[in-house]
Amino acid sequence: MALLRQHGGRHPAQATRRWRPRAVTQDHTIMKQQRTSLRAALAGGCLLAAIAAAPASAATVYWTDWTSASAAAGTVSGTLSAGSDTVSVGYSGGYGFAQTSGGTNYWTPASTFQSATVSNAPPAADIIALSTGGTATVTFSQAVVDPLLALVSWNSNTVEFGAPIEFLSYGVGPYGSGTPILNAAGTGFFGSGEVHGVLRVIGTYTSISFTHTSEYWHGFTVGIVGVSTPGDGGGGSVPEPMSLALLGLGFGAIALTNRRRQR
Repeated sequence: MALLRQHGGRHPAQATRRWRPRAVTQDHTIMKQQRTSLRAALAGGCLLAAIAAAPASAATVYWTDWTSASAAAGTVSGTLSAGSDTVSVGYSGGYGFAQTSGGTNYWTPASTFQSATVSNAPPAADIIALSTGGTATVTFSQAVVDPLLALVSWNSNTVEFGAPIEFLSYGVGPYGSGTPILNAAGTGFFGSGEVHGVLRVIGTYTSISFTHTSEYWHGFTVGIVGVSTPGDGGGGSVPEPMSLALLGLGFGAIALTNRRRQR
């Protein structure tokens, strides 16, 4: 009874609730909101980091349809359709033979010309076969980004582009297999054995040139993933659909958490 009189006749727990400072409750609410905001920031950061780390899927390559050739002039002409863009492609520099309408399909097996970047091998028999060494030039009617060269049977050949290149794939082909050995500058290669594969010339170009050495014959064709458009900084790239979806989820989660926090 003495205890009840000490608290004005109320139960001790009720007395405690009455006299609990309001600031403690407010501080607890603020700390809870801060923890929620921190969790939202961490979750959003993890999603954005996952997007940045996610590898891009292989792209569809638009390979040139070679349509005409002039042995006397040493030129070959064709076109490629990159989405809604049609690009005229020209080759000059002499050649051993050119297939523009049927013939042997040297782009086999397809897996040799596919990679994490390239989803499709050249689809037809079109090919330009070089024999006498010299300078070869490929021109485009509009700027293209990171043009690709698919190669067949570049045996013991020394090649120089004067621009950075990288091999996306190489392997067995109609004439065996070989290994491309990049030079110290990363602008050319030596073909150790029968090199078949795909290389990329890094950058944005309206023409590319390379020198090569003589052999019985070594062939190539040209492809692109996209053209350069004004304002894209020469990148010519479009975000992958999965990356866009992840980005939307990340920002959506952050917005939802912020809305809950404001209630």
